[in-house]
Amino acid sequence: MSRQSINGAQGVHHAVAAAVPRNVARRPDPVTEPAAVRWLLTGLALLFLALFLVVPLIAVFYQALNKGLGFYLESLADADALSAIKLTVITAAIAVPLNLAFGLAASWCIAKFEFRGKALLTTLIDLPFSVSPVISGLIYVLMFGAQGWFGPWLQAHDVQIIFAVPGIVLATIFVTFPFVARELIPLMQAQGNDEEEAAHVLGASGWQIFRRVTLPNVKWGLLYGVILCNARAMGEFGAVSVVSGHIRGQTDTMPLHVEILYNEYNFSAAFAVASVLALLALVTLGLKLLAERHLSAELSAASNVPAHAGPVTPPNHATHATQPHPLTQGEL
Repeated sequence: MSRQSINGAQGVHHAVAAAVPRNVARRPDPVTEPAAVRWLLTGLALLFLALFLVVPLIAVFYQALNKGLGFYLESLADADALSAIKLTVITAAIAVPLNLAFGLAASWCIAKFEFRGKALLTTLIDLPFSVSPVISGLIYVLMFGAQGWFGPWLQAHDVQIIFAVPGIVLATIFVTFPFVARELIPLMQAQGNDEEEAAHVLGASGWQIFRRVTLPNVKWGLLYGVILCNARAMGEFGAVSVVSGHIRGQTDTMPLHVEILYNEYNFSAAFAVASVLALLALVTLGLKLLAERHLSAELSAASNVPAHAGPVTPPNHATHATQPHPLTQGEL
């Protein structure tokens, strides 16, 4: 380029700069809201949380301890309260592991394989989210009740499901089984199948691939789903209320026992049992935040890994020595 062309371009640049006034205000960023709007929205959000979460939580513990610590402990040591706590723990101890096994298997099949009926299976997993818990309880009554489909056969064999512990467990399993699968499916889909295929090439069996490759990669998502499943199992009211029969000291879980005490105007004892559920909610929230942080890190790592990090180079001994796979032929 000649010197004359360069000088001409510089002249045009200076002319344009001179034509623009120096006191023109910089245009605001269209993405950033004014400070007043941000403070207003933040204040409204905090006010909403305080009114609908913090204040009710404080009220639960205030009412629970209203008559002193002695009455609080006495309410929790009551035979009916202990029976309700025991039944709640037993129900969760049965429902959560079963939902863990189902959710892990279903998410592995949906995320890692293609098969007929995959869309139908995904839809069925979401079914408890679209059906009222009360309706799900009524379904079990119509199936296993005295006048239900299997009622005469169950009575003939002296098997009781409705108004007994098995019915409570079945209803709890139904309303809680989507949680584990729904947390694992997107995580497994984001991670892809590259590591599983590499392990298969190295000669790993299906169980070895699942145990040593797939499961370690989803451990935090699995914990997150289990935490949500356990919280819902212990706090379920609608479906359990239909199938339990409200037999005091036998088929009452903690939420049902709180309702009975409240209807009897025994408010302090009702809030004492409710405070146990509130403490469970706080512990669940803490564990949820911990698992959510690790889960977000895993999702970010899975989504940021490019298909090819660089030019494809022929394999050599140095490359394999510096980048070992979690499964090697010597370990299989």
